Amino acid sequence: MKAFRPTNGRTGNRIERRITSVDSMEQLEQKVEELIGLCAVLSRENRALRAQQQNWSAERAKLIEKNELAKSRVESMITRLKTLEQD
Repeated sequence: MKAFRPTNGRTGNRIERRITSVDSMEQLEQKVEELIGLCAVLSRENRALRAQQQNWSAERAKLIEKNELAKSRVESMITRLKTLEQD
């Protein structure tokens, strides 16, 4: 049995283009899979960072409140001391 040989260069080029096209599609598919994976990783990281940001914001609010309370107490003490000096 004879091996298949295209009679002209066109048929061979078409086959080569199809093979190249299939390879390109496989490469594209692989890249898309990688991007989907990366998107999932980034999404998880983003959620974790948002949660962390919320925690830091809550802690900051508590510290501001404590600072204001301490400031108020110090001002009150200063006022009492000034009153004692005047007596």
